[in-house]
Amino acid sequence: MFRTRARSRLARIGAAGFALLLLVSAGLWWVFGDAGVTRITAYFDNAVGVYPGSDVRVLGIRVGRIDEVAPEGKQVRVRMTVRNGVSVPARAQAVVVSPSVVSDRYVQLAPVYRGGTKMPTDSVIPVERTATPAELDQLYSSLSDLANQLGPGGANSQGALSKVLDVMAQNLGGNGRALGDVIKELGKATTTLSGSQNDLFDTVDGLQKFTAVLAGSDDKVRQATDQLAGVSGFLAQDRKDLGAAMDKMAGALEQVQAFIRDNRDLIKSNVDKLAAVTKVLVDQRASLAEALDDAPLAITNLLGTYDPKNNTLGSRTNLLEYSALPLPLTGATR
Repeated sequence: MFRTRARSRLARIGAAGFALLLLVSAGLWWVFGDAGVTRITAYFDNAVGVYPGSDVRVLGIRVGRIDEVAPEGKQVRVRMTVRNGVSVPARAQAVVVSPSVVSDRYVQLAPVYRGGTKMPTDSVIPVERTATPAELDQLYSSLSDLANQLGPGGANSQGALSKVLDVMAQNLGGNGRALGDVIKELGKATTTLSGSQNDLFDTVDGLQKFTAVLAGSDDKVRQATDQLAGVSGFLAQDRKDLGAAMDKMAGALEQVQAFIRDNRDLIKSNVDKLAAVTKVLVDQRASLAEALDDAPLAITNLLGTYDPKNNTLGSRTNLLEYSALPLPLTGATR
């Protein structure tokens, strides 16, 4: 009996020690199990399909779990835990992703960490950096609003939309082939441009350089523009005088045309004679040049021979110049 009591006592002591060991293990896990994890709180406009235990992913890979989903005013607070060893950028965004219509959703953290400041634990992602997918009821509501706006109670209340559609149908009626040809030619033009992209880029580059030159010469361009504006203003002020001058010029041209028409033969004859005179002048070009060179000296000498007192022309010569000339023979002697 003593042995039975001893065994019972040992069993109770062993059970108590095992329970204590479990409690110590749980406490140690509670204290050190979450060491190194990153706790994040994100606020969303709504969190349909997001539940505690749902995944937290980066690039589609599970890196954590959602711990709590709770409403807070007009927002939803989602608390999540990212496991140890996974770094999250300090300015990361949180997006609710729906893989399909019926499956549970998860929270995606983006972008992936590539360096820089890391998000510390107990960080908060505000609603400005979160996003949720559009729900089917929201899409249906938007389509319904669009239909109402385009319907009889909206843009088509006076039949304007129906008239636009009728006019478009009339304009496009029977032009299917033409539209097809236009699209075909546009395709050909696109093909041509794709083969001439270098020329196109060179043209754009040249235009850029030309624009840069204009920008660098802005003062001169502005001055030229002002001068052109001044000329335009002057012409605008004298447009009546210019119009009258142009009218008179038109009349003068008509008179010149009539004169040439009436005197065509005479003008032709004069032109022929003028051509003959011009030919003579060309042939005697050297003589004329010599005469023009010597004429001033001859006129000067002529003025020097005039005697104003006696109103006579006087001249002299040196007879000795002729003494060396041979005398003419009056007869022949042998």
